[in-house]
Amino acid sequence: VAVFDKDFKWKHTWKDNWRLKENSTYSEGEHVGAIIGFETELGEKVHVKVASSFISLEQAKLNLAREIGNKSFESVKAEAKASWENEFQRLIVEDDNIDNIRTFYSCLYRLLLFPRKFYEINKNEEIVHYSPYNGQVLPGYMFTDNGFWDTFRAVFPFFNLMYPNLNRQIMEGLANTYKESGWLPEWASPGHRDCMIGSNSASIIADAYLKGNVNEKDIAVLLEAVLKNANVNEGRPVKSVGREGVDYYNKLGYVPYDVGINENAARTLEYAYADFTIAAMAEKLNKPELSKRFYKQSKNYVKLFDPETRWMRGKNEDGTFQSPFNPLKWGDAFTEGNSLHYSWSVFHDIQGLINLMGGNEDFTKMLDNVFTMPPKFDDSYYGFTIHEIREMQIVNMGNYAHGNQPIQHMIYLYNYANQPWKAQEKVRMVMDKLYAATPDGYCGDEDNGQTSAWYVFSALGFYPVTPGVPEYVIGSPLFEKVTMHLQNGNTFTIEAENNKGNNHFIQSMRLNKTRYNNTWINYNEIQKGGSLHFKMDITPNKDFGISSLSKPFSLTKNY
Repeated sequence: VAVFDKDFKWKHTWKDNWRLKENSTYSEGEHVGAIIGFETELGEKVHVKVASSFISLEQAKLNLAREIGNKSFESVKAEAKASWENEFQRLIVEDDNIDNIRTFYSCLYRLLLFPRKFYEINKNEEIVHYSPYNGQVLPGYMFTDNGFWDTFRAVFPFFNLMYPNLNRQIMEGLANTYKESGWLPEWASPGHRDCMIGSNSASIIADAYLKGNVNEKDIAVLLEAVLKNANVNEGRPVKSVGREGVDYYNKLGYVPYDVGINENAARTLEYAYADFTIAAMAEKLNKPELSKRFYKQSKNYVKLFDPETRWMRGKNEDGTFQSPFNPLKWGDAFTEGNSLHYSWSVFHDIQGLINLMGGNEDFTKMLDNVFTMPPKFDDSYYGFTIHEIREMQIVNMGNYAHGNQPIQHMIYLYNYANQPWKAQEKVRMVMDKLYAATPDGYCGDEDNGQTSAWYVFSALGFYPVTPGVPEYVIGSPLFEKVTMHLQNGNTFTIEAENNKGNNHFIQSMRLNKTRYNNTWINYNEIQKGGSLHFKMDITPNKDFGISSLSKPFSLTKNY
């Protein structure tokens, strides 16, 4: 519904055949539109108030009255600004570098744009939604416009940290999606969309549940939903929903390269991580047999590790590796990346991956190799150079492709191999080189806020390498001081002493004024409120955070 503050002088419509029908006020069809015109004085402005609804015209009118009513354009504009200021005040940055502050809040803005609310408030003040899954108007929350392949990595962990109430609503929306369609979404826009891979709804749900951000009434439904994803192949509405190749995966422990399922190695690695998150959820729900099964399955990543090349590699149904194999080939066995990007997608068992690669020294050499080798690539799977490949070339950081998601956590893995100073150096290098307060100051796809979420977390000084584990891995804080106003009313302050110029390296840390040597910080410590104090310098402190006890969580280490 659109309401103007001046009468029309001209009004025409068109419909499917695109022929203009003059002096018409009504048109109906698959594609319809209208042209209106006004007789105005020089400099005169015409204002229009617009509202929409997926439910009905009556609901659109109600939305207009509730959200705008008799307010002026300037007052609505001021309310919008105040609303964003309210969100930005949750994270107060204090620093002399205004460009870094601008970049931070620009990224925070992008982070908060998705998912979109797909629910409305009816005349009885009830929360209702039009279901894109069954066409009915139903009670409760619904959200859309989100691809979990991107956002499970840092966007939803940020919601759990700073917006737990919102995340409870999103979890209710996922439960509603399951009840209305029989499946969890993996990419909603507004219903199930056949796009991307994985079973990442599991990690989003498990991470929320393990942090106490799922309503009691939704827990059983969501557990049922993630288990269906992990077991059932029949009836999936699109290939991206559930697990493509689940029968092979559950029988062999991997999705084979030679059975006509594309991006099979990437699917296997993401399913194994999803299994870990299901196991952790089942453990907290006191379901030991379920937990045992999925912990065992979470080790399936080992089946794709090629000891000859020491990279992840597609495997055929008969157990042989794909041949020929080029670790620089984008796509094929992987998703929007190559083996150098996806081999690190063992979010839950970095120590196990370290052991496979030959120990700490060899592991760090493999990490280093990604940055030092030229940005060569094989784009034959696509038949052309996709923009993600071109972005990797342009940033000129070897084969490190930060503009795409699979590799974005990789830098933080140096912490697991007793070289945290390399993570500190490279995190700062990426923040300084690939993000800027300029029109071209963004390094790749926004992807529903994920690339921005990486920056927001990294600027704070830590990152959620393993959603589903209540830990954040330490990097290098960007600002002198950040005050986090948490939703529970507590305040957590991050300060970085001597954080000037190239002082990227942590000399020491104090958590709540007590010396702290871990290369991670616990979610609950932040939620309790307090302070984290870094002392920075230009020279690495190679004694900081290298004991086995100070390293972040890994399944092999902890179980």
